[in-house]
Amino acid sequence: MLIDKDDATLLVVDVQQKLLPAVLDPQGMLARCRWLVSAAHDVGLPVVFSEQYPHGLGHTATELLAAAPAALVVEKLHFSCVAAECLPESLLARGQVVVCGMETHVCVLQTVLELLALGKQVFVVADAVSSRGEVNRDYGLQRMRDAGAVLVTREMVLFEALRVSGSDEFRAMSKRYLVGEQP
Repeated sequence: MLIDKDDATLLVVDVQQKLLPAVLDPQGMLARCRWLVSAAHDVGLPVVFSEQYPHGLGHTATELLAAAPAALVVEKLHFSCVAAECLPESLLARGQVVVCGMETHVCVLQTVLELLALGKQVFVVADAVSSRGEVNRDYGLQRMRDAGAVLVTREMVLFEALRVSGSDEFRAMSKRYLVGEQP
């Protein structure tokens, strides 16, 4: 199955100011998420940000919010966005959810497992998730894959959203996201 930009939403889970320094490669994680959010926004994929207890963990990184200024931001106390019942109807009405964020083995994992239980096709962007440790990140990814989520990369998301080369849109996206050193 391919990602269908007309039936998918990008859900960015808890990439928050105070939590970022605790995860593996925080600056790389932020750069990769910014690349993904910006590319999603540019190809017309809706974006939703979740925030886990923002009063304590701060808000979504400003660089991400700037990359998708019209995106919805939802708050939660449950680790899972589904359990928190904070996801907008616009996301729930679509059949596919592309997920990135942190932490892989907690909020991302619980959200993905519950999205799968709702019958959603879930794509986890493996190069745009992180945890405080490699073992937790790796086993979180493994568990999501074993449960039926599809592991993808940022470039897979972009190419599947574009579907064809040779268009003005493809040339513009290629120059912006595929040329030169990428995060």
